[in-house]
Amino acid sequence: MERLPLGISRLDRMIGGGAPTGSVVLLAGDSGGGAREFCYTSAVMNGLAATDSELFDLHYGDLEPGTTVPEEVHYVSFTDGREAVVDEMSVVIDDEIVEGGMTDVEFVDLAREYFQLTPVPTEWYTDQPADLTDLGEYTGNSNVFEAFADYLTAHASENLVVVDSITDLVVSVDDQLSWEELVVALKGLARASHQWNGVVLLLVNADTLTPTQLGRLKEAADGTLRFEWESGGSERARTLVVEQFRSVLSRLEDENVARFETEIHDAGFDISNVRKIR
Repeated sequence: MERLPLGISRLDRMIGGGAPTGSVVLLAGDSGGGAREFCYTSAVMNGLAATDSELFDLHYGDLEPGTTVPEEVHYVSFTDGREAVVDEMSVVIDDEIVEGGMTDVEFVDLAREYFQLTPVPTEWYTDQPADLTDLGEYTGNSNVFEAFADYLTAHASENLVVVDSITDLVVSVDDQLSWEELVVALKGLARASHQWNGVVLLLVNADTLTPTQLGRLKEAADGTLRFEWESGGSERARTLVVEQFRSVLSRLEDENVARFETEIHDAGFDISNVRKIR
């Protein structure tokens, strides 16, 4: 099965090179647990592979056999602009890596579609205040998920798409679409992704969901990576569990891998230790 690198070298090596193409992967994290940093690292490293091979080799290394970097990397945000996201990336990852990695990443800002029917003043999320012409043009548009779906249909094929974040769509439930409609739409996304032959990463903050809601999102995805805080004595550690993932979880089970300890350093998110079943 063809693989697309997730951008975290030690994890990619252990799971056969990366995520199977055609996958929708849910990145469900506790606040500060590392899921967002995983998104940043995945986008930047895959972008770096195309723009600066030397820097990519230095921080990632060689690709596994059967692994292909995406033709394009797309970063979708519903609430933040490119500059804000890149600034936050630079807090987590070395500036040189971010600058090289984000050079050719296509940043998609859906703030206008997300906020247009809310009380948020137009000038807060657009460069210029809307006039009456804009009001007539945009008020009748389809909801934000339809704009998101249209973009994926046009650009997700053979590519990596990082979605930051599904939490924003969960918050808008009952406003623009119902919870059931959101779950069904994500199942439809998983079906379409199998045809696109790329990888879609969906970030979600697990703290905003009930266990049942999180379970429904897991059911709609091909794979779920769970990012958690774990306390032991006076220390806290970030950990990662692969809860479900077709053709990936079986490889970890064969090696008795139970959980990954993780860390965040100058090159972004990384695996620091592997815990095995004893």
